[in-house]
Formats: sequence, C-alpha cells, structure tokens
Amino acid sequence: MSQLILVRHGESIWNLQNRFTGWVDVSLSRRGMQEAERAGELLADEQLDVAFTSSLLRAQDTLYEILKQNRHSQQYVRIHEASREWYEHFTPAPGDAEELKIFVSEKLNERYYGDLQGLNKDRAREEFGAEQVHQWRRAYAVAPPHGESLQMTAARVLPYYQEQIEPQLCTGKTVLISAHGNSLRALVMLIEKLTPQEIVDFEFPTGTPHIYTFGASLELQDKRILTPDTKTD
Repeated sequence: MSQLILVRHGESIWNLQNRFTGWVDVSLSRRGMQEAERAGELLADEQLDVAFTSSLLRAQDTLYEILKQNRHSQQYVRIHEASREWYEHFTPAPGDAEELKIFVSEKLNERYYGDLQGLNKDRAREEFGAEQVHQWRRAYAVAPPHGESLQMTAARVLPYYQEQIEPQLCTGKTVLISAHGNSLRALVMLIEKLTPQEIVDFEFPTGTPHIYTFGASLELQDKRILTPDTKTD
C-alpha cells in the first residue's frame, strides 16, 4: 500500500491581487504562509519517504513549511532535475539513508498563462469578455494567447508523474507533491479518472492536503481531504 499527498501551495501575493500568475515566480502572501503552516500541522505525523515540487518559489516555500513541522523529516536534500545524475556521484554516508529527497522539476509548474500573466482577472474580463476568460481559465483544451491549456499542461505533468513518481508509489512509499492548481488538477484527472468536462468543475483549495491511498497495482483505494476541523472528508 502506498500514499500520494497532493498540496496546492498557499495563497500567493498575485492570488491575493486577483492576477494571472502562471510561471511568474511570486512569493506567498501572509495568508499563504499561514495556509502552509496549517498544512504542515495537518501532516505533522505523516511518515514521508520522498517529495516533489515545482521550480516556483510559492510551491517550494509551502513544501518547506510542511517539512519544518513534520516530526519524521529531520533532514532533506534538494535534487534539481538537471543535476540528478551528478547527485548520485558520491559514496553515501550512513546517515544519508535518513535524508528525504526533494525532486524539483519545471514539469510540475503551474500552467503557463501566456499573454494573461500579470493581468488582473477582472480587467481581463472587461477586455476580452467574461465568457472568453472563463474558457481560458476552466476549459480543458482552450489555451490563452501564447499560453497553455490544461490539456497542454497535462501533456508535461503526466509523463513526469508516470516516469518519476509512480515508480516510488509502486514500492509502497508515501510521496508528497507540493505544486499548483492546474498541475495538480491534471494529476487528479488521471488518478480519479475524471473526464475533461468533470475536471472543469474541480477546485483544488490552497493549503489543503489531499491524500490518496493505492493498492499494490496502484489501484485507488481511498481518498481523504485534510481540514483543520475534521482532517478527513
């Protein structure tokens, strides 16, 4: 049995300002830090074996806040996608087995919003029309100008998941992913076998851990959503 824990980063300063963020590397807001701390409290007793995050600051800061509060993650090491081979070129020390490896990859980044990045969403509705902006934000296959659709985002997220993360799950590990609303929606679509229409209505709240439990053949057995009040849903 294995577990996959998905966490969307806490509120960013551009979430707070109602702006399209995409790949712009903005920090967490004060509330976002509080959400990350809350996620850390909810996951404090989880025995984590490996973690993955995007190349963007808001996802990484959320991850580190979670690890700071985790009672089992006393030491960890970052492994950037471009330096994985280099990392293995040393003789492991006895304590290295206790290190939590954190893999950092652009493949887990938020969807790229192209010309919309930095634009206030209300202003975008005034300029392009509410229905067009809704399609850009929520439709599965509609991309904003010079940006990615959710379908295009899934085309980079899912191969990475299948090549790098599923093998960890196959060995019974507990895997934590700290990423973004759309990269996580792509994963949820695969894991929960949702249709393109169903994923349109799926919301992934900031700072709210989703825990998936899999059987030996990676069949989904259970899903829990941790909240401060109930911890499960």
